[in-house]
Amino acid sequence: MSNQNSPISRRSFLGATAAGLACADRVLAQPIPMAHLGVQLYTVRNLMKPGQEDQTIRAIASIGYKEIEGFSFPDFMRIAPLAKSVGLSPASCHLPTDALLGSSSYTGPSLEKMFADLKGIGTQYAVVPYIMPGLRKPEILDTFGEKLNHAGELAHNAGLQLCYHNHAFEWGQMGGKRTFDRMFANTDPKLVQFEVDVFWLTVGGVDPVHFLEEHAGRVPLLHLKDEAKGQAVQYNESVPKETFKEIGSGTVDFPSIFRVAKKIGVKHYFVEQDQTPGDPIASLRTSYEYIKAMHA
Repeated sequence: MSNQNSPISRRSFLGATAAGLACADRVLAQPIPMAHLGVQLYTVRNLMKPGQEDQTIRAIASIGYKEIEGFSFPDFMRIAPLAKSVGLSPASCHLPTDALLGSSSYTGPSLEKMFADLKGIGTQYAVVPYIMPGLRKPEILDTFGEKLNHAGELAHNAGLQLCYHNHAFEWGQMGGKRTFDRMFANTDPKLVQFEVDVFWLTVGGVDPVHFLEEHAGRVPLLHLKDEAKGQAVQYNESVPKETFKEIGSGTVDFPSIFRVAKKIGVKHYFVEQDQTPGDPIASLRTSYEYIKAMHA
């Protein structure tokens, strides 16, 4: 039986309370499926030169990551067998935006060919990664949804899911309407889903938790990267290199994001740090350890 009259200092009480809250926060953040935590290979692009790929892929696997996402279709097709041999699933791949937009200057493989090849190596998702600033025009973006629907139907026919990866420009205004809403007003949610990048949402002044809740059931993929304190809201991607931080080292509220992610149906999580202060592998390890600590 406890002694109700025993003295408990204010410091001890506050310390115990803080520890309890921290523990509760980690418990609430547990939904991240570590078996579906991966790396967007853009993070290690400078370590993927000929002769380095084997060492880099093995280093990612040794940290504990279980999946990879490609940023270059032909490179991904070459790397996938190596990744699978060390326990990394080639879950998703970014594709050339020009191919998805049907640009006349595009000379690479067709969408049908890329989708079939990705399906053949076990990939589940094909992602529209970026729209170059020169293409962010009303006459292009107003037909963007139709082109995405078409690409999404081709992806479905091949057994894949098409997704769109956001940046910061989508949250600005175009013709009195938010650019994002203009782009996706006529898209079929079953054919076109989202790979949400929480960093770029934050840069664009959008609350990631609110956005995820608003698009429940349409976000199978999540990009994880942290943002340095003091970054002002802007609607382009010209942020200082130092803005990109390891998970848990910045201002993004990942515990809250992870909690809502399970609720709205996120299936795969990719750590991506566009710029690192030193060794990208070291940064990936720091991010992994932060996420893993939530499951302790």
